[in-house]
Parts: sequence; C-alpha cells; structure tokens
Amino acid sequence: MTGPFNGEAGVRGHRHLDLELLDNPAALADADPGGMLRATASAGAQVRESAALAAEANLEAIADEGRPRAVVVAGVGTAARTGDVLATVAGARCPVPVLSHRSAGIPGWVGAGDVVIAVSASGRSPEALAAAEAAARRGARLVAIGAPESELEAMADRARAPFIPVPRRAPARASLWALTVPVLLAARTLGLVKVNEADLAETATRLDMDADRCRPSLESFVNPGKSLALDLGNSVPVIWGSSSLATIAARRLADTLSSNARYPAVAGGLGEAGRGRVGLLDGVYGGLAEADRDIFADADEGDEGQTRLRLVLLRDGGLSDETDDQGEPLAVEERRADAIQSLAERRGVRVSVVTAEGASPLERLASLVAVPDFASVYLGLAHGFDPMAVPAVSEMKELSRP
Repeated sequence: MTGPFNGEAGVRGHRHLDLELLDNPAALADADPGGMLRATASAGAQVRESAALAAEANLEAIADEGRPRAVVVAGVGTAARTGDVLATVAGARCPVPVLSHRSAGIPGWVGAGDVVIAVSASGRSPEALAAAEAAARRGARLVAIGAPESELEAMADRARAPFIPVPRRAPARASLWALTVPVLLAARTLGLVKVNEADLAETATRLDMDADRCRPSLESFVNPGKSLALDLGNSVPVIWGSSSLATIAARRLADTLSSNARYPAVAGGLGEAGRGRVGLLDGVYGGLAEADRDIFADADEGDEGQTRLRLVLLRDGGLSDETDDQGEPLAVEERRADAIQSLAERRGVRVSVVTAEGASPLERLASLVAVPDFASVYLGLAHGFDPMAVPAVSEMKELSRP
C-alpha cells in the first residue's frame, strides 16, 4: 500500500518521508553533515554561556542614566524574535514600551532618552548595523550583541557601548538562546524584567532535558521530537499559541519549519484564529465534509494520498485566576484552546498539543520551543534535506547585493 509516508502515491512532486531514517542514528548523522541536531541540542549550553559572557560586559554603563523612555530591539529573523521575547517576558506591567524593529535604522522618535539593543548573530546584518550607527549618532544608549570580531563589535567600540559576544557556532536560527539571554540581561540591568540566576539555570536544565528526550538514538515512539515530525509529515501545519508566550513559540516553529524542513506553515495566536483564521478548518485542506467521510475507514488511513491540515496547539495554561504575560486571563485562553481543539476534531483535522511546563516565563517558553525545534530538523532530514544548508537563502543574499 502506498501513501504520503512512503512516497510513491503521496503528494505529487514532494520528496517522500523516509520513516526508517529517523530510527537509524548512523543514517541521521550522515544526513546531517552540518550538525544541525547537535546545534539544536546546545540550547541549554547557550543559556549558560551567554549569561556568563553578558556578566563580563559592562552593562552597568547603560543604567547610569536611569530608566529609559523606550527600548528598541533591532534585528531581523531570529534576532528580531529576541525583542518579542523581551516584550512578552517584561509583560503588560513593564514601565516602558519595548519594540522589536525589523527594518534598517531605527524609528524617527528614538533619541537620547532611549536604549537601542542591536542584535545580529553574524555581526554583519545591515539592519542591526544601521540601527547601531543611528543610535550612536542620535545619542541613544546602545547595547550590541553579535559575533566577536565583527563589524557590529567594531561599531560598538567606536560608540563606547557595551558589546556581548555570541560565539558563531551555528546559524542564527539555531542560536535563539545565545541571542535572547543577553537581551534579557541588558533589560534586567535597566530594571525592566525580573530574570534571576535561578530562572536561567532552570531554563538551561529544561532545554537539556528536552534535548535528551529528543536525542537521535531514541526511537520515534518515545522521542517527542521525532513523533511531532511524523505528525507533521506531508501536512500543512497550522500552529496556534494559547498565550502571548505560546504565540512566540508558534511563530518560532513556523520559522524553523520553513528553513529546516522547507514546509509552509500558518502561525499565530488563538485570538487571531478566532477572528477568521479558524475558517481554515473548513477549507480545501481542512476537514472533510460529512458526506465525504467513510465511517468505516481506519482513522490512520483516511487521509491517504491527501495533503491535510495538521493543527499544532501550543498551550500555556495556568490557574484559573492567573493572567498571562500580557494581562490576558489564562482561563479565557484555555477555553479558546479547548474550543479550537474541539472544532478541529469534529472536522477530522488531527491535532498535536505541546503544553508549557515550568514556573518562570523563560522556562515555559523553553518547554514550548525545544521539542518543536527538534521536530523541524527531523522532518527536514526525513525528507532528504540538509537543515544546515538553505540554498534559497544564500541565493537571495547573492541576488540582493548591490
């Protein structure tokens, strides 16, 4: 019998999904010459190393002038996600606005009363460099985060601004925690977030635990990363987060699916889903009409030969009287998540659920990011892609050069 998981009668034009590869550690190593699995497993070590490097930087210099009027985190891609994390961890009670800025330069209103955090894993991002240059020119306080001995470090030196090095051992998308921790610690120095050493230690431990659970030598049926990859195989993933923190993780998964597995994905928060996007469940890739369903069909074979939606719910639940990091009642969010899951199941759309664990917002985010990160790598490998090399990205950079 052929189908979407053995290729011959799967989705036309798609590479087949090699199920046997996922449970063959030697074959996985051969398929991953750049070491993306190893880089993904380094997340816990990134937290520890980045915290140590940030402690060595002269961050106290940015606090001498007191609380800023606003904080702008400038960068693109994964670097921009660090600003989203900061804004969410700081929460609705943060005394100053926090903005992720994803284009060149900085907003026109930024001046001497503000702080600009320029982030670039390579230290060469035009957006981060332009932001650092504009911040120095306008007299804003600057913190630069990026590769050592890079253009960004040289610019920070000229501006006499703190620079936190991020050793370049992997692509930016595999360096989320190396980039995020310095941003959070810079904000802590300014009195904007409460992230203590225990939070960092617990987050690193959580990432280590999930890396162990997702290690290549562990078989698919007990490996949550491989299991989620198989769930997503030959589907159109729709990824929704139940809170602001979970929404960051949802968008992160869409990013990594695009780059590591070359899969398109729809991502966002449940609030967005309830205002129109939930219609996807009734669309051409969604649930089958009642008249088209075979009530005698095996549940695991009913979608054979078809590309269907796979709903991934990232749930960040809590006590009924708690609020999330943006002040939204968690009880409301949990009811939304229950409703969306019920709607999907009624339509025959399969659902994968990842539930946050941990006490601090940072640890909960780690628990929502770690397993999906591995899933995106395993899915790419199962389709015969090298997750470390993304030719379209390299070609786009080449074609965009002046």
